[in-house]
Amino acid sequence: MNKIRVTKSFNFETAHALYGYDGKCKNIHGHSYKLFVTVKGTPIQDSSNPKFGMVIDFGDIKKIVKAEVVDKFDHAILLNVNSPHKELGENLMKEGHKVIFTDYQPSCENMLIDMVNLIGPQLNKMVELQSIRLHETETSYAEWLAEDNR
Repeated sequence: MNKIRVTKSFNFETAHALYGYDGKCKNIHGHSYKLFVTVKGTPIQDSSNPKFGMVIDFGDIKKIVKAEVVDKFDHAILLNVNSPHKELGENLMKEGHKVIFTDYQPSCENMLIDMVNLIGPQLNKMVELQSIRLHETETSYAEWLAEDNR
């Protein structure tokens, strides 16, 4: 059978601050993130299946990623719970802002690992999470590949 990779992209806005960083990114700032989620599988061969000919319905990828990543991260501020930013985040929450406290430095790389752990378990057993690419800017991104993590 032929294996096919299927990719869907997503956009969301998130702010973060990098605790202990030696540059501008130590301050709260935001990005327009672009996320690419790629899965691999074999197209369904059962002609009685409504998903006949598909590896996965793009709508199914959308439901998973929207629920697990986009709805969670969009217009939120990510702060390391173990940093001095915690108090600031708590005050922002009291004012009605959406704050996510992470147990990791909220760098693009660590956010990506978090997203892998959120998306992967939600996929059906007929497809395999192949890669996730998270663009922090137009020219800068981090990428996770299944083949590198076996």
